[in-house]
Amino acid sequence: MCGIAGFFLPEVLPRTAIDAAIDALRRRGPDAAHVTGWRRDGSRSDTDAECGLLHRRLSIRDPRPEADQPMRNDAGDIWICYNGEVYGWEDDAAALAREGVVFNTRSDTEFILRGYERWGFAALLPKLRGMFALAILDWRTRTLWLARDRLGLKPLIYHHGDEGRFAFGSLVRAVMPLVPASARKLDADGLAAYLAHRYIPAPRTIFSGLRRLENGHLLRYDLDSGKLENRAYWQPAAGEGEPLALLDEAIGLRTVADRPVGVFLSSGVDSVVIASRLAAQGHKDLSTYTAAFAGSTLDESGAAAGIAKHLGLRHERIEVPNTIAADFDEIVATLDEPFADPSALPMWYLSRQTSEQVKVVLCGDGGDELFAGYKRYRQHLRSSWRGGFRLPLPYKPDVLGRNKLAQEAGLSWGDAYSLRFSGFSPQQRAALMPTRPARPHYWRDGVAAASPVESLLNRDLANYLPEYILRKADLVTMAHGLEGRAPLLDHHFVASVLAQPAARRFTDPAKQLLAPAMAGLPDALNPFLQKKRGFNPPLTHWLSSDLADRYAGLGARLAVNSDGLLDAVAVDTLVAAYREGNRRYAEQVLQLLMLDASLAQLKQLDTELR
Repeated sequence: MCGIAGFFLPEVLPRTAIDAAIDALRRRGPDAAHVTGWRRDGSRSDTDAECGLLHRRLSIRDPRPEADQPMRNDAGDIWICYNGEVYGWEDDAAALAREGVVFNTRSDTEFILRGYERWGFAALLPKLRGMFALAILDWRTRTLWLARDRLGLKPLIYHHGDEGRFAFGSLVRAVMPLVPASARKLDADGLAAYLAHRYIPAPRTIFSGLRRLENGHLLRYDLDSGKLENRAYWQPAAGEGEPLALLDEAIGLRTVADRPVGVFLSSGVDSVVIASRLAAQGHKDLSTYTAAFAGSTLDESGAAAGIAKHLGLRHERIEVPNTIAADFDEIVATLDEPFADPSALPMWYLSRQTSEQVKVVLCGDGGDELFAGYKRYRQHLRSSWRGGFRLPLPYKPDVLGRNKLAQEAGLSWGDAYSLRFSGFSPQQRAALMPTRPARPHYWRDGVAAASPVESLLNRDLANYLPEYILRKADLVTMAHGLEGRAPLLDHHFVASVLAQPAARRFTDPAKQLLAPAMAGLPDALNPFLQKKRGFNPPLTHWLSSDLADRYAGLGARLAVNSDGLLDAVAVDTLVAAYREGNRRYAEQVLQLLMLDASLAQLKQLDTELR
């Protein structure tokens, strides 16, 4: 688990730019840092490099320096720069060893490198089970291969520009030093997408010259022609196997590490299933970690403590502070570019404290997107009869969004799904960005679906899951040198779930397929018998106290830092409505405050790089 970056340019990249890029990755890889450089002809040169691979390491498997990266093959003509963790590769490595391949480490990094050397990239990818963003540089064919894992647990940002320029990295802020200033211009569609969704879905970023590689996709960059090919290598599809058996296997594989392992535990189905199966497999030495909100009815720590005690696991209650003012700017920086999931704030504190005891943590991400667990699915399916039908109902720009029903009726049923959990509605965005047309959404289409509920899930698997849920999990854990692992997103388990008949996959309550995995849990602790709570922080308290001093001049600052794309009056009108007592705007106000801090930081970084 690490931070990666690389550059392939027609001129020498100043060392200051390289240092800035690797410093941006510092939190992702606190254990080691290395840079390997070349001239464009492939000759090694660390002092005046036109091409380079950068790596910061969080050592989980084989912590010895021999397993550091960038890692080379014996001949020195193939190199790997890799972020992630793959599981269950040992049998394939043993097969390679029987064929005469010599391994110098016990790391999955070397397995990927040796596997590529023996099988090639196309044959390698199907053998990788887990999460990864990887780059393999092959000087024999003068080709750079990059790939992002199937479900999108690991991020990969890239730039492809004039004269075949190419750069990539784990973070937007790590790629910024590697690209020309023209690539760091704010992207109006990226900003509009953030307002629409609270995140920027792939392939967009906040900058016009930077792209985010889609989950399940690969890139092939030709060093001679400078051409770049982007294509999908995986799509969600039904597979074989019994889901619960495959889930047990996925959980067991994700306990393998040379560093201490723990579990994020709430009182919800997904994390309780993982904790239950770990206990059943004999992992009684693990600790569980739960975020606590003092005095809140949404505090799950008491229920989680009871579940851990019943399972024979240690439990740690981590209290989220009542004040976040001192950490707010750092949390925003952690999130890399504009991103506004309120749960990212408590998860940042949970990860910080957890990382003091363990370096790997299993989490329950993915269950809602596989089994239609969110309430919004049931709500939106009630109007699925509409299909593509919509009423031609024009609406006036209104930052207070007082005509939501008309907006929904004016969209197709599929497009209207975005209103169920949007940041700002099209009507509000038309007021906030008056020079831009307000699109319903900025999502990629999911794979074709056989039913309305599957169409919603497939859209979420292509957008919301990788770019909101998993991006948040990656950024806030890696900000503290903590590796998060998500067994429910093992692609073999996912394929087995997709193969289930609708009556088994979509139940009321949701996720009944997982119930046998919690056999023996008392009714008082059984999450199927409790109300779903969610992971909600004391947002209104923070907005009225810690963050209140940020309201003055907010509209003017956003207008300037957005290069005039945002309307200052509209921003201040919405903030005023919230401060006058309309609490329904709380998450939108937070979204504007996080945008304010993020744009200011990115503008400052851009200035420093010029």
